[in-house]
Amino acid sequence: MAILGSIIKSAIELRGSLVSEPSPVEAQKEVLISLLEKAKDTAFGKYYGFRKILDATTIEKEFAETIPYHDYNKMKEEWWNRVQDGLEDITWPGKPSYFALSSGTTGKTSKRIPVTDAMIDAIRTTGIKQVGALSNFDLPTDFFEKEIMMLGSSTDLEERDEFLEGEISGISASNIPFWFQGYYKPGEEIAKIPDWDQRVQTIAKRAKEWDIGALSGIPSWMELMMKEVIAYHNADTIHDIWPNLQVYTSGGVAFQPYEKSFNKLLAHPITVIDTYLASEGFIAFQQRPETTAMKLVTDNGIYFEFVPFKPEYINQDGSLVDDAPALSLGEVKKDTDYVLIMSTVSGAWRYLIGDTIAFTDVERAEIKITGRTKFFLNVVGSQLSVNKMETALRELEQKFDIEIPEFTLAAVKIDDEFYHHWYLGTEGDIDSSKLSEALDNALATANKNYKVARGKALNGVKVHKVSPNVFYEWNAKNKKKGGQVKMERVMNEEKFQEWESFVASIS
Repeated sequence: MAILGSIIKSAIELRGSLVSEPSPVEAQKEVLISLLEKAKDTAFGKYYGFRKILDATTIEKEFAETIPYHDYNKMKEEWWNRVQDGLEDITWPGKPSYFALSSGTTGKTSKRIPVTDAMIDAIRTTGIKQVGALSNFDLPTDFFEKEIMMLGSSTDLEERDEFLEGEISGISASNIPFWFQGYYKPGEEIAKIPDWDQRVQTIAKRAKEWDIGALSGIPSWMELMMKEVIAYHNADTIHDIWPNLQVYTSGGVAFQPYEKSFNKLLAHPITVIDTYLASEGFIAFQQRPETTAMKLVTDNGIYFEFVPFKPEYINQDGSLVDDAPALSLGEVKKDTDYVLIMSTVSGAWRYLIGDTIAFTDVERAEIKITGRTKFFLNVVGSQLSVNKMETALRELEQKFDIEIPEFTLAAVKIDDEFYHHWYLGTEGDIDSSKLSEALDNALATANKNYKVARGKALNGVKVHKVSPNVFYEWNAKNKKKGGQVKMERVMNEEKFQEWESFVASIS
């Protein structure tokens, strides 16, 4: 009998029975008050009158009416530049210990997002909550004795002035609790290797030394790592190397687009648990097995607001118009797309993270990620969100029995007529014209605005097939492999020309 696993599992279940869940709406009110109280004497808090907001009858409403929306550029130019210069008490008391580097999916240079000690504590606390939620899943006792492979960015953080810098996955891994060190793989030495390919090669060589029970990381990079391990050991599936692998914790992006290709690397199904960790904080995690939705972390250092995702509220660059209405958690509706706004213990205020979400269960505050504000394609009124695009691609996977884990597209004008030009990452041997027709039909079924546009100014769909590896090499060329790097789904004309030139150069 797995005695240690039994003890750990029992402790998790006991904690779950003792810790009561606060009301998400009430928890959010308390978080907002706490944020305002702690930051009222910062430069930001004084400028926007946090003390006056705290005295208001309806604090949430006063907060929303007083403070404008901030995207990264506005936050950086007006406030975070001074934080980076080493000044104290700018948007949060004291100074941050870290800056999270995030190139996102569209930026050419890395964003530098402050990560305070309070945020490190919040991420760690949410991580413990996520571990506690494992008691809701039907996992055998011996699972809790197995090791966890966390494939993130390098934990070898760079020193810059008085701060340490790295991607949030590397910062988080460098701050894991001491009691978790024995379970964490690939371990500190390998995790510090800065070159992703070299790190994965080393993991492949050492893979059989470990008894991995769980994987954690972004799906696209996890797939590449598993393929490398399988190939190195001339195995058929990853279970030939790690027979006790039972759980995969995804993060940052939806798992569904990768499900078919991911499962081909397994000997049998495993439990998939979604999480939502961004450079700005640990936002949500899957709490129960009956759904793939994730529970917002409403009681731990982040206050959320939600702007209805409508074309009239979104600027061309993906930012919000100044008068876009923001809803509190108590005002949202199910199955409606919202732009996610955050205020945090790292000193981000009414911050546009760039993601869109929808609630699957309002009472439980459970959400799914539906896309990015910058990846909203509305040329000639087509109003296509990433969620609608991915729904259509899942139909193609079923129809033609293929995998399409990656894609990108742009609206292009040919002879005064608009087309949506898609690049699908697939090894499927299906004629592009058949894919074009099926994709066009699926999009028209999923989105009435697209169907109307197709009857007017949008002339059609063009599909170009490439290997999924092309997308990974594009990311390697423009940013780097691994970590939090994700593929941009919708490109502007200039970026799309670069993409097409790149594809032609490696074909």
